Amino acid sequence: MQAIKHRGFTLIEVMITVAIIGILAAVALPSYRNYVQRSRVPVALDGLSAFYTRMEQRYQDTGNYGTAGTTCGVALPTVVNFSVDCVTAGSAQNYTATATGAGQMLGYTYTITQAGARATTAHPLGTNTTCWTTRGTTCDS
Repeated sequence: MQAIKHRGFTLIEVMITVAIIGILAAVALPSYRNYVQRSRVPVALDGLSAFYTRMEQRYQDTGNYGTAGTTCGVALPTVVNFSVDCVTAGSAQNYTATATGAGQMLGYTYTITQAGARATTAHPLGTNTTCWTTRGTTCDS
């Protein structure tokens, strides 16, 4: 009589495989979440850049950016996961446009001024008064 060979995995082998998959998931999921979060930022930056261009066109046409001390003279862009606001100053010769994160982007805030000065005023990793994004320690325009 021949001995019966059992095929399959032992409980230890299955447990080791599950542990390895768990470790890989623990490393990969946070990285993936961060990647998805970072992918939502360029939409706000593009919206502010386009708004800056429209504001400069308005200034060329009218000599001001809107009504003094109130809102800017161009329609605010609609940006997914961000609310955009703009306030004039100095007899409507200056303005600051701000994209503030909402929902999944809560804690992110970016600004641009009439001079084109860009700043990150709120970000989970810290702020930057000279640019929106950095590559290493250098501004990435």
